[in-house]
Amino acid sequence: MTDILDHQIAEPDSLANPRHDWASDNARRRIKKRYGRDRLLRAFGLGAVITALMLLAILIASLTYTGYVAFYTTKVKVDIFLDPQIIDKENPGKTKYRKITKQAFYAYFPDVKNRKDKRNLSKILSSGAQYIVRDYVVAHPEKIGETVTINLPLSDPFDQLHKGVIPRWIDAAGKNGGNGEKMLNPRFKSEKVLVWFDNLVARDMLSSPFSWELFVNADSRFPELAGLAGAFTGSLLALLVCFLISFPVGIAAAIYLEEFAPKNRFTDFIEVNINNLAAVPSVVFGLLGLAVFINFFGLPRSVPLVGGMALALMTLPTIIVSTRAALKAVPPSIREAALGVGASRHEVVLHHVLPLAMPGILTGTIIGLAQALGETAPLLLIGMNAFIPSIENLGLMEPATALPTQIFAWGDSPERGFVSRTSAAILVLIGFLVMMNLVAIYLRQKFERKW
Repeated sequence: MTDILDHQIAEPDSLANPRHDWASDNARRRIKKRYGRDRLLRAFGLGAVITALMLLAILIASLTYTGYVAFYTTKVKVDIFLDPQIIDKENPGKTKYRKITKQAFYAYFPDVKNRKDKRNLSKILSSGAQYIVRDYVVAHPEKIGETVTINLPLSDPFDQLHKGVIPRWIDAAGKNGGNGEKMLNPRFKSEKVLVWFDNLVARDMLSSPFSWELFVNADSRFPELAGLAGAFTGSLLALLVCFLISFPVGIAAAIYLEEFAPKNRFTDFIEVNINNLAAVPSVVFGLLGLAVFINFFGLPRSVPLVGGMALALMTLPTIIVSTRAALKAVPPSIREAALGVGASRHEVVLHHVLPLAMPGILTGTIIGLAQALGETAPLLLIGMNAFIPSIENLGLMEPATALPTQIFAWGDSPERGFVSRTSAAILVLIGFLVMMNLVAIYLRQKFERKW
């Protein structure tokens, strides 16, 4: 009996229990099945990444295909005589340059003498061409009395025609059943206008330089002149207010909750609500800003101050959560060592914990500000979508707009040129968001500590 027990004890597990025999067929099938599931999981993960990249590529490609034409503008080279008899040398900005601009353009078409034809001919030029001439004269008053060459933008229909966005002729749908017949695009007054346009092309008077107007001009009702400078300024001012409020308040709240607040039901209630607020839709913060800042405190609508305060309400939960996570990542040994050499609680936090957590705090703050930069609903609810034709008087208490609301306004405009302007503005906004996230990644990698 003893020999049998000894034999059983010495017997390997693979013989006593065939399930533990790693060389058996069942074990091989189980291993193969586990490896198959591992490969399937990795395939699902890789497929998800590829799908996300494909969707992002489709989005960027679609925006680029629609919006790349907004990055260059069709202009005509016109020789203009700055008549000193018309221009007031003492105050050149007060002169009406419409007549000077039209006469210079009419000179290229001496055969056009009919008043109606001249009126149609002037439609080739942008309605803002006279202001470009005015700005040139104001910047170069010494040129008065001379003939200068100025590149003037074409109006939106001819700008789109030269870019190949719209056709000259369209299908005559509904006319005689639309049997392959063509009709003149209603955006052009007559066939004569197209002949005059072709004349400009034949004379090599048209060019398509990069559209700096998209970045340096404020908003305009003419697509060829509309720019993002006003939206840039409004977004910058609103983000500045948002940062000045949310950054110190968010960090102070996170430090108190993480380092000093007692652990009880009240603090647990606060933490749960902060985590919930981080997932609340942005439109709720817009309604809160409308009710509190505008209706209760009586602050003016459509100003960067109120917009920044509404965005600060939305950004605060994100900054608090990210700051608490950064503070938790600091090892307890840092606190214990500081306390061991006689430092007080606030010295431990301010001199040791906070500097080590600052990279994570800055990363969360930048991500929160990037989220605020792209928010539209809160700004629309407080009315921060004003039409801003000039950026000279923009301030914290002056009507303004922002990049998201500018995109919203352009997307709702009927002019064909604003379609490409909208896509271009979205690309610019995405570029700013990418830059802010790259800065966050750089700060995290540069100052991150390995424990």
